[in-house]
Amino acid sequence: MHYAIVLFVALAATATATPLVTMFAKRFGILKAPGPANSRHVHTRPLPDIGGVALFIGFLTAMIVASQMHQFHAVFASGSEPLGVVIGAAVMFFVGLLDDINDVSPPAKLAGMVLAASIMARFGVQMFYFRVPFHFRHLDLIVLSSDISPLVTVLWVVLMANAINLIDGLDGLAAGIVMIGGVAFYLFARQLYSNGYLDGSNVGPLVAIIAVGICLGFLPYNWSPARIIMGDSGALFLGLLMAVPTITVGGRTGPDANFFGNSYFFFAPLLIPLFILGVPVADTVFSFCRRILSGRGFAQADRKHMHHRLMEMGHGPRRAVFILWAWTALLSGAALVPLYTRRFRALLPFAGGALLLLLYILFHPGVRTVRARRGQKLHPSHPSHPNQDR
Repeated sequence: MHYAIVLFVALAATATATPLVTMFAKRFGILKAPGPANSRHVHTRPLPDIGGVALFIGFLTAMIVASQMHQFHAVFASGSEPLGVVIGAAVMFFVGLLDDINDVSPPAKLAGMVLAASIMARFGVQMFYFRVPFHFRHLDLIVLSSDISPLVTVLWVVLMANAINLIDGLDGLAAGIVMIGGVAFYLFARQLYSNGYLDGSNVGPLVAIIAVGICLGFLPYNWSPARIIMGDSGALFLGLLMAVPTITVGGRTGPDANFFGNSYFFFAPLLIPLFILGVPVADTVFSFCRRILSGRGFAQADRKHMHHRLMEMGHGPRRAVFILWAWTALLSGAALVPLYTRRFRALLPFAGGALLLLLYILFHPGVRTVRARRGQKLHPSHPSHPNQDR
């Protein structure tokens, strides 16, 4: 019940703040104009792009309320991690906000992300362990040293922040993926806690449920056609929030945890988000490889992300969003169901769902229409081609 209260507070605070932030941005002309042809955003009119302000207000409000609830006394009394999360999130948010208001150079923005992650690591938000999937080379658990742990933490936070930022190209896409991922992380953490493998003072489940709440409060205003977009201030901030439960839950499951499936790939701490947040992480990896191989800078935007490719196939913006939400839900379910059911056969429905979704993507009527039009352009002599003499 106490987590439900915090979720509702985060939702209500964000839903209240978002229209106020929208009016403020319009009043002072803080708007994102439609981007050039290679921009990752597809909106066609100027929009307020400081939705991250509302998300951050919702986060702060929920954290303050949680700190006053006796059910979360262990979380806030056990150490400095909650404060580190708040300060790190604030730094990440302001880095993104500066970029939204006045473009920041990629090196400066990267330095700000590293600073935010370093602050969290300094306050104790660090990975301690790394589980090796499938007992690779007879290894099961790698204990990170005090020198390596902060470095791994910083790299992971920067990766997650960029992953959410890059996927934020369609109305509602990033907020929906973070919402689904937050639910999955919360369920994962609660299951470990109920089996005695996670300490009650862990800040991960709280951050995950707050992320769900603020995304729920923001989505009605961000859904197509959006009235406001989250901007870098929101996307980078949400990426940091998604990194926290990965670090504090997966990275804290130590040598005494012998729960079902702990040595398999979906329970290795650094691989959990590759499933739960598989869509943005995969998009980031492909973007990095694509831009490096083409000789372009990684910070240079393009229109070759997953959502752009779905639209090129013939899926509209809303349908593309639903497809990527569905992938996130399927991957999250595949990561969680063995832990809850203790049977790997329970993965079969998710495999079937993935196959059906893939068939839907490839053979939707809109896709066939686009293929037919492209075929006409390639073969102008076809009788139905508009340029054919009649």
